[in-house]
Amino acid sequence: MGSITPPGSALAHRLRRGAPGRSRLVLAAVLFLAFLATFAVDWALAPGADAATSAPSASASASSAPASTQPCTVSPTNGCIQGTITDSDRKPVSGVDVDVAGPGGFSQTATTADTGRWSVSVTQAGNYTVSVDQDTLPKGQYLTNAADAKRTVAASLNANVGQIFQLSDQQGVTTTGAATSVTPQRAWQQFASGIRLGLLIALASVGLSLIYGTTGLSSFSHGEQVTLGGLLAYLFANQLGWNIWLTGIVVTLLCAATGWLQDAGIWRPLRKKRISLTQLMIVTIGLSIAAQYAFQYFFGASTVRIQQGNPETVTFAGLTLTVQSYVAMAIALVVLVGTGLFLAKTRFGRATRAVSDNPALASASGIDVDRVIRFVWTLAAGLAGLSGVMLGLVLNGVNWQTGLQLLLLMFASVTLGGLGTAYGALVGSMIIGIVVELTNLVLPGDFKYATALVILILILLFRPQGIFGRAERIG
Repeated sequence: MGSITPPGSALAHRLRRGAPGRSRLVLAAVLFLAFLATFAVDWALAPGADAATSAPSASASASSAPASTQPCTVSPTNGCIQGTITDSDRKPVSGVDVDVAGPGGFSQTATTADTGRWSVSVTQAGNYTVSVDQDTLPKGQYLTNAADAKRTVAASLNANVGQIFQLSDQQGVTTTGAATSVTPQRAWQQFASGIRLGLLIALASVGLSLIYGTTGLSSFSHGEQVTLGGLLAYLFANQLGWNIWLTGIVVTLLCAATGWLQDAGIWRPLRKKRISLTQLMIVTIGLSIAAQYAFQYFFGASTVRIQQGNPETVTFAGLTLTVQSYVAMAIALVVLVGTGLFLAKTRFGRATRAVSDNPALASASGIDVDRVIRFVWTLAAGLAGLSGVMLGLVLNGVNWQTGLQLLLLMFASVTLGGLGTAYGALVGSMIIGIVVELTNLVLPGDFKYATALVILILILLFRPQGIFGRAERIG
């Protein structure tokens, strides 16, 4: 007769087998609570909507106010509209009047100081019209685009809204459409901006490429890691008043931790269940959408600034960039070089490249593939978060869809350089950044980003493996 297992033993056996499942549920709950706690801090510190609507409107009651050169400071009952005006040599311009009109008959004029800065204090959130009085411009100086002399901005309390007006010494640029605005100086300036954009995109693209190389997954939620970095930097530096250097370090570590938690709570369990890459990609799309709406709910839809003050500019080799731009480019270059050396020279870096080349062979060689993938998710999220901080400083603002706007550029970069190769992502990012910024010489506004789509299509048509990728046989 066969042995009969006591009912109690079978029940205990089933409970022991179910322990890993319960652990995953507990981990998922912890992740969810940590996600909510991250944004609850900002929600608790943000001023209530009632305070915004009940703010005094003494300045709005006046039909006009005299010109002001006093700096503006934000507070829970006060917002600032401010900016800088520079001449054709990128030097500050003083004595230029800027008229600001808004809700409730608000009207005030600000005059630029010796630093070229102007500011207006508002006590009511809403849309305001900012106009430059062209009669007060210095002799021989004109707006680079006369149609841009009047702008509409959305101001809110306890926040800054920045506007920068650039002057030119060529009147034809502003008054006639026949004259070309493409000059060697402007092309050189746009080329430098392209290098800056390429370096910042590369910070995020390297991680995206490594994720694809080690897992085969194209993560559509990677752009939200960039957004998370920028918004957390706004929370710590702007709202809590932290030092910007400390903020950058803490935000990078927090974003890296989210990458570790994502793999531990989502991707590794799904890999164990042998979920297809198509299904995993759909999960990343859903995660991206959920994160976007979470950002919009907790931080609002408006653009927020990490640093409140107007950026200082420095001219070097005929280029005029903000101090934040130079610092961001230097940090990005150092981090990218350090990442490349780590992948090339260290034992763990070689293991990462081995998993990227052939996961099955790497596992047979004794490499812990799951550990390498966990590290890649952590590294990728940290680099993306750092990219978000740098972009927020360079662009002087970040909002809930900043990462989404850059996602196409990141995919174009990794496809151009070669899917799964970190060095290819770096080269592809530099090319995409330069081409996109140079396209701005002939294409208006954000339409320049469509160039990345054209490049992506051409790559897939003529060299699908990219610059550094290997051609693979299909079928």
